[in-house]
Amino acid sequence: MRLYLATVAAPEIQWATRAGLLDGIVATPAVLSAELPQADPREVLAELAERSALPIFASVPSLDAEEIYRQGKALGKIAEHLIVAIPLVDDALPALRRLSADGVRCAATFVHSVAQGILAARAGAAHVVVPVDALEAVGHPSDDVIRGLRAAFERWTVECDVVAAGPSSATRFGELAAAGADAAVLPPASLRAFLQHPLTDRGIDRFLGDVSRRAKPRRTK
Repeated sequence: MRLYLATVAAPEIQWATRAGLLDGIVATPAVLSAELPQADPREVLAELAERSALPIFASVPSLDAEEIYRQGKALGKIAEHLIVAIPLVDDALPALRRLSADGVRCAATFVHSVAQGILAARAGAAHVVVPVDALEAVGHPSDDVIRGLRAAFERWTVECDVVAAGPSSATRFGELAAAGADAAVLPPASLRAFLQHPLTDRGIDRFLGDVSRRAKPRRTK
């Protein structure tokens, strides 16, 4: 499963890259306002695209079809590996379709059901983003949506990635991977937390104890 990091912070991106855990960057309006509130979003995206050839997801801050199309085209010109994220609402579908036809890769966000994901893919989305945290907050099992979308896309050979955004725990992360998610969106704190386990410290203590008790080899003259 690919890992998309929800951050524009250079140290976090560098750490994940060195660790081999980074497949893309997600620069939502929330991420940009939290980490670089005074910066121009276009300049931030252009700098990210220059530093990394990995996919960069950038949101269109509009629900109007013409505005989505205009801003999506402008974002697409920043770099070929920039993916335009578009909220899945009725009015956005024509813009999504036009952008896709123009060769701009698009991701449909706020996909809460298998039906929505199928329709987004039909409109031209190359990625459908399922907000796991939002679904589970209302008691809806997100892995059902992930599993259903993956089965539908494989059944009809649709080239569209299923992206799980915001898994709440390492357990849910693993379950969503098993359900067929192609990628996950994680903040840096979650990615680091998922590397941990309650038994890790106990295992490390035991390992260090074993090392300390090991007899030192005698030096030969």
